[in-house]
Amino acid sequence: MGRARGANARMITAFEGAVGTPPADGYFQTPFVSSMLGEERGLIESDLLGMGREPQDPTEDVANNVGDVVVPVDARHFGRWLKLYFGAPTTSQPDAEEEIYSHVFASGALTLPSMAIEIGNPEIPTYAMHYGARGNTLKIAMQRSGLLNATLALIAIGEADPAGATKDGTPTALDVVRFAQAAGSIKKAGVELGNVVSAEFTFSNGLDPVEVIKADGRIADADPGMIAVTGAITVRFADMTLLDAATGQDPIALSFGWARDAFSLLFEVPRVFLPRVKRPVEGPRGIQATFNWQASGAEAASMTATLVNDVTSYA
Repeated sequence: MGRARGANARMITAFEGAVGTPPADGYFQTPFVSSMLGEERGLIESDLLGMGREPQDPTEDVANNVGDVVVPVDARHFGRWLKLYFGAPTTSQPDAEEEIYSHVFASGALTLPSMAIEIGNPEIPTYAMHYGARGNTLKIAMQRSGLLNATLALIAIGEADPAGATKDGTPTALDVVRFAQAAGSIKKAGVELGNVVSAEFTFSNGLDPVEVIKADGRIADADPGMIAVTGAITVRFADMTLLDAATGQDPIALSFGWARDAFSLLFEVPRVFLPRVKRPVEGPRGIQATFNWQASGAEAASMTATLVNDVTSYA
């Protein structure tokens, strides 16, 4: 028996048929960068009087299992996370002679899937199963260089007592084909934007935890709420492209994408509103402006994600 180390930690995931019930099989070995999932139960301080100056025993409070999971944005595994946030995609095969498939995920689904997530520490050994996990917010930041990751804020119903053996000793394993920051592009109406220093966007399902009274102190589920798609673009002040759009208050179409060989990932936001912003002069270096934008779903899905890879289906 050794001490648990992050280098040896393992995550496996599977979609649930019944919310809150981890399936017996069908798990995928899932690459991740970090995980803050874990059930917490606070303690309520005793309010009893007349028992002397010494405090009485505290009372256990309700259970909460929320946390961020950071994962690489890759060409194969990331489609499963997109399914958690958007629902099942529409899949097509653009060229029947090539084993390449296009998966289109669109916001606005009335129902969303839930996931079972097991995080294991084989040195102990101990394996913690988080069940009824749903995707609340998905955030991706873009910059000129570095690793491309996504931060996923999850809400789970609960965490089972740690087990000494994994739920699935032979999960499906896919090679990781990771997209790079250096291969990213940001476009307005299909034309690449110049002078972009950094950008980020956040997709939110606005999950509403169902906080019912239960003997186990856990939530019943988390229902999808109002969708929100927001972001920020920081540009060097070199032209009036975004400033004119902000001043006119006309919506624009933005897209954020990455490519690697035949694989690609493209997020499209067709109706974006930009605020009018300052252009502060803070020294001799270049002048920059940051636009904190908001998307609308008044005419179509607020956001769509198209993943092109060699995975036949995410159904």
